[in-house]
Amino acid sequence: MNAPRLPRPLTGALATALLVTACAPSLGPPPPGPGPAPPPPPVGSPTFSAPDFAWSQRAGANIIAGKVAYRRGVIRYTCAGAAVVLTPETAWSARRMAALYGSTDRAALPADEVRARTPSAPPGDAGPYVKRTTCDDADQFAFGGLPDGGWYAITIARPVGDPDGATVALMRRVYVRGGRTVPLTM
Repeated sequence: MNAPRLPRPLTGALATALLVTACAPSLGPPPPGPGPAPPPPPVGSPTFSAPDFAWSQRAGANIIAGKVAYRRGVIRYTCAGAAVVLTPETAWSARRMAALYGSTDRAALPADEVRARTPSAPPGDAGPYVKRTTCDDADQFAFGGLPDGGWYAITIARPVGDPDGATVALMRRVYVRGGRTVPLTM
C-alpha cells in the first residue's frame, strides 16, 4: 500500500526545515551555573566547642585560590608578605566574625578597629584548627586539601607606596565543596 502523497509545497517546506535543523550547530548543554548558594552560617551556641571544628581536620580535595584586589578610591592595597588565615566556620566562629567585622560574609575595616572589638568577641581558641599561609608578592595565596564546608579567609593589607599607612583587615566567607578550586577575591 502506498503512503499518501503530500502536496509539493508542503514537501519542500519540510525538506528545508530538516536541512536547516541538520546544519544548525550543536553546542551541547549549557554550561553549569554557579550552583546553589552556600548555606547560611551555622546558628548555635556562641560558646567555643572543639568538637564543632572536627570536620575541618579531615582531608579534602578542595582548593581556595585567593587574591587581594582591595582599593579605597584610587589607593591600591597589598597583602604581600602578610599572613593569611583560614578559620573553619562554626556557630562560634560565625558569631566571632559578626562581633569583629560586623558581618559573617565579608568586610574591609581598619585593622585597629577590629583589634579594638576583640574584647567583645566570644572567647575561645580556634588556633589549632586555623590554617595559615602567606600572601605572595603578586597579592595571591592558596589553601589546598580542604574538606567541604564554610571557611573565613582573613588577612591585612596596607596601602601600596605608603608603608606607614593604616592597614585594613579583610575578611571573606568562602564555601568549598566537590573537590573544586574556588577563586576568592578580597
